[in-house]
Amino acid sequence: MQCNPLNNEQPILGVYMKLLVRNLDRSTTEQELNNLFQVFGTVQSCNIIIDQVSGLSKGFGFVEMPIAGEAKAALKNLNNKSIGNNKIRVKKAENKNA
Repeated sequence: MQCNPLNNEQPILGVYMKLLVRNLDRSTTEQELNNLFQVFGTVQSCNIIIDQVSGLSKGFGFVEMPIAGEAKAALKNLNNKSIGNNKIRVKKAENKNA
C-alpha cells in the first residue's frame, strides 16, 4: 500500500529523504502516518509494510519527503513520540544495496 503524493510535483533527485518509522501500532493506517508527517512538510509517499501471510501490519513503514530540511524536522520531532500506545522511532532509512 502506498499513500498518494500530495501534489504532482516531482522531487529533485538526490534531495528527498526516506525515513524509516518503527514501532507503529499495528492498527496505524497509511493515512494516519501521512497526516503525522504532513505537519512538518510535503509527504511524497508513505507505506506501511504488511505481512503477506496474515495481511496485518508488521509495525513499521517508510515515509519519503522531497525536502530534506522538512524530513529532518519530522525526524527530530517525531522520534520517540508516543502515538497511541507506542513510542515510535524515526530514523533516516539506509540505502539498500543490491
